[in-house]
Amino acid sequence: MRRQNHSRMNRAARAAVLFSVFAIGASLAAVAADEYPLATLRNSTIKKQPAPPAIPKVNNTDLRQARNYPEQPPVIPHTIRGYQIDLNSNKCLTCHSRKATEESQAPMVSVTHFMDRDGQVRTSVSPRRFFCTQCHATQKQVKPLTENTFVDVDAVISSVKKKGN
Repeated sequence: MRRQNHSRMNRAARAAVLFSVFAIGASLAAVAADEYPLATLRNSTIKKQPAPPAIPKVNNTDLRQARNYPEQPPVIPHTIRGYQIDLNSNKCLTCHSRKATEESQAPMVSVTHFMDRDGQVRTSVSPRRFFCTQCHATQKQVKPLTENTFVDVDAVISSVKKKGN
């Protein structure tokens, strides 16, 4: 019994010592931070939080855009904000399914979207192709973050033909 009380006191004493060491260390660190500010990679300190940039608007033209390479998934030429695409429903298929394209005049999803992993054609969109935004993306009205030096395949072919002549 005596030994249990002794060990409890040791634990309490150790906890008190640790707490005081951390408290003293934290107060010394606060004083040191005021006297010696940390060096940063920036040229100056941040005085004011900058305003966040405006959320860019989605290109909503409904015009098909040229693809840059063979088998590139087409981009979505309209806004899809609020579209539900989950295990239970796919809003995209209300216009792009085989049955809806006559009324909506939207392009039908590719026949490859009806093939299962064994290459068998199904009557409905394959579960592997059900989540459209895995491959297809909307385009925003923004300036590029970096310079784009991409050259599409047709430009490469025509430049090779010109050099060959």
